[in-house]
Amino acid sequence: MTQPTAAGTSAVPGRDEGHVNEVRIRGRVSAVPEQRELPSGDRIVTARVVVARPAAAARRQPVDVLDCVGWSARAQRLLLGWQPGALVEVEGAIRRRFRRQPAGVTSRVEIEVRSARRVRPAAP
Repeated sequence: MTQPTAAGTSAVPGRDEGHVNEVRIRGRVSAVPEQRELPSGDRIVTARVVVARPAAAARRQPVDVLDCVGWSARAQRLLLGWQPGALVEVEGAIRRRFRRQPAGVTSRVEIEVRSARRVRPAAP
């Protein structure tokens, strides 16, 4: 038997108490969000957010580039309203998604958007 958790995932009693999959990022939108249909027929919206690393961690790579995916109609509407350069904040969960391709199975790590907001619009 599974039980819904606060993060919207299922928990198996006695096995995963104390596990947390919650993330919050704040960064700049790098491109116009894309809407597409998956082979399953599901529609998603993906927005790429660039988050600067703290100076001490930025020696090798100054930023992290994260794909944020909206599965719900609400999340999709929010993401589609974003413009490149806008400062945004996203809350959600880390997900690993697998895809079959001609060369084999590949995977990506994404943020599944639970809530999102624009902190500051893009500069004109």
